[in-house]
Amino acid sequence: MPFELEESFRPPRWLANRHVQSILPSLPARRSRLERRLRPVLAASRAMLLDCGEGVRLQAFHASQACSGLPSGSRVAVLLHGWEGSADSVYVVSLAQQLYERGFEVLRLNLRDHGATHHLNRELFHSCRLPEVVGAVRCVQAQFGGRPLHLAGFSLGGNFMLRVAAQAQAAGLRIRKVVAISPVLDPEATLDALEGGFKAYHRYFIRKWMRSLLLKQSAWPGEYDFADLLRMSSLRRMTAELVRRFTQFASLEDYLRGYALVGARLAELSVPATLITALDDPIIPARDLERLAPTAALRLVVTRRGGHCGFLERPTAWTWAERRAAAELDAAELDAAPVLAPGYPPDRE
Repeated sequence: MPFELEESFRPPRWLANRHVQSILPSLPARRSRLERRLRPVLAASRAMLLDCGEGVRLQAFHASQACSGLPSGSRVAVLLHGWEGSADSVYVVSLAQQLYERGFEVLRLNLRDHGATHHLNRELFHSCRLPEVVGAVRCVQAQFGGRPLHLAGFSLGGNFMLRVAAQAQAAGLRIRKVVAISPVLDPEATLDALEGGFKAYHRYFIRKWMRSLLLKQSAWPGEYDFADLLRMSSLRRMTAELVRRFTQFASLEDYLRGYALVGARLAELSVPATLITALDDPIIPARDLERLAPTAALRLVVTRRGGHCGFLERPTAWTWAERRAAAELDAAELDAAPVLAPGYPPDRE
C-alpha cells in the first residue's frame, strides 16, 4: 500500500537511534518520571470483567469522568497493549491519560494471560484469539448503550484492533475510529526480526514469556507443565511447540498467517483507521507495508525514525505517536460518522 513520509517527528540526535527509541520508553525510570502526570487516570480506574462469550472473561480498567466529579463522557475509548505488556504498560496508561484529559471514558483492556489474569481462562493465550477480543469490544459497547467506540492499540494490540475493525460490520460493532501504533504486519517477518536482529529483544521476550507461562502453570496446577519449553532458548521453537500442543493449527506457518495483516486481511476495512509506524522499526519490517491491501479507510503515517512504539522527543514527555493518536481520536467526531453495524439504527436527535 503506498504511503508518504511524515516529517513532523524529528527526535534530537541523541534519541534518534532505533534501539534507544524502542527500549527507553518502557524503562522503569521513565515511568517514575511520568508517575505524577499519570495519577488522574489511574486514580479514576476501576477493574471490571468483560463477558466475551463462550465462557471467556477478559479484564479491563475503566477510568470514568465521574470519578473526577465530571459528567460521564459521551465518547468511549478502548486501548490495548502489546504482547507480554498489560493494561498497566506505561504507553497504554500514557495514552489513556491524554484521552481522559480530553473527556473520554477510557477502558484499558488486558488480553488473555496478560497482567494478573492467568487464572481467568483455562486455555492459553495465542494471537489468533480474535473472537474474544471482538467479544470484549462488543461487551464494552453494550455497557455504554451502543455508543460508537474509539479503538487504539500498540504492537500486537494494534494488530488486534485493526482486525477487530475489519470485522466491525459482521460483528455488529459501531466503531468511530481506530489508531494502531507499530502494529504487527507479518508475524513471520517479525519472528525473523526477533531471532535474527538485536539479541536484547529476543532475550527480553523469552524472559517475559517464560514468566507468563510459569504464572499460567501456577494458576492451573495439573493442567500445564512447561518444564520442557522453559529449557528452550528460541522463540520460534517455543511458538512451534505451543502451536502443536495447544492449538488446532496444522503448522507454525498456518498459525502465523492466521493473524497477519498483510494480504487481503484489511481489504474489507470500512472503519476510518490510522496506522502509525517507523521505517527504522527493528521488530516490524516497514517493507511489509507494501503488502497491505489498499483501502480508502486506512491511512498510513510513516516516519523515518521512531523505532518500535518509541517516537520519543523527550524522555519525560508524552511520545509523538501518543499525542498523534489522542488528537486523531479526539478529532474523529468531526471527521466522519461511525460505521453503522447491522441492527443499529442511525443516531436520533
